[in-house]
Amino acid sequence: MAGRDESSGNDLEIIEFYIDEALAGSADYRSFYAMNVAKVLEIIRRPPVTGVPGKHHEAALGTFNLRGKVLPLVDLGLWLGKKLTPADTHKVIVSEFSHVVTAFVVSGVTRIHRMTWSQVEPPGKYLQAFSRDSITGVVRFEDRIVFLLDMEYIIAAMDPTFNLTAQVEQVERDGGEGLRVLIADDSPSIRRVIASCLEQAHYTVTQSTCGREAWEQLQAWRVEAERKGVPITDFVNLVISDIEMPEMDGHSLTMRIKGEAAFASVPVILFSSLISDVVHAKGIKAGADDQVSKPDLPHLTRRAGELIRRFQS
Repeated sequence: MAGRDESSGNDLEIIEFYIDEALAGSADYRSFYAMNVAKVLEIIRRPPVTGVPGKHHEAALGTFNLRGKVLPLVDLGLWLGKKLTPADTHKVIVSEFSHVVTAFVVSGVTRIHRMTWSQVEPPGKYLQAFSRDSITGVVRFEDRIVFLLDMEYIIAAMDPTFNLTAQVEQVERDGGEGLRVLIADDSPSIRRVIASCLEQAHYTVTQSTCGREAWEQLQAWRVEAERKGVPITDFVNLVISDIEMPEMDGHSLTMRIKGEAAFASVPVILFSSLISDVVHAKGIKAGADDQVSKPDLPHLTRRAGELIRRFQS
């Protein structure tokens, strides 16, 4: 890949936690989950809460005050369909996703793991359906399996104000005629929203569930373009990729695309909730042509069109 170091953008730190489920007539069952450390603000003891008038989900326990800021508290076990074993040792993970701060009750926190996205397996279709699309990755250890949770999807389901679907109404609705976009995102809900935005602007959209699947699709198009003697842009004009994905993350996918001459005319946009200064620098190093945060979804179609036109000219 033209001497590029794929590992530079492929690092991942997750915080592992567990949920002890109270099962009738038998011992408690412990299941293990994780989220990205970069999205965790702090871990605290479970605080007392006040009620939430008109709450729309039983997992919404109420709100509490953390240093002058009122935060919602979510029972993650209930969201996952589990009844937490009562205990005085429950922990609360305070996290921030796309500028929305939410706290989640779990039974306990285990440790932080540093790994690469290549060590994360995509969930099967049965597991995704069973978890209501809440699981985006699987990590296997010797003595347990840890499930990576799609916390943005959970927050969006709990909090109507964090609703990317509502932002679809704000997108520009033209400019994509005759243009083809490949999306790579492990979250089915996010994938559907991005596709809907682009399709309303008349783009033709192909969806893939991870970087590896997107890369395989690009290679198939490259072979077909070479066979027919036509440019690759007859098949794809732009790639929009999430950063955090199992098997091959967005930075690695970008480096592969930019490392192959056949895709020189195909720009890449990294689209993620986590575009910090460090992540932005990694995106530049990987070769991304633009980086858009998920709160900027209404501007995605416009920036996609501008980028494609710049490459075409």
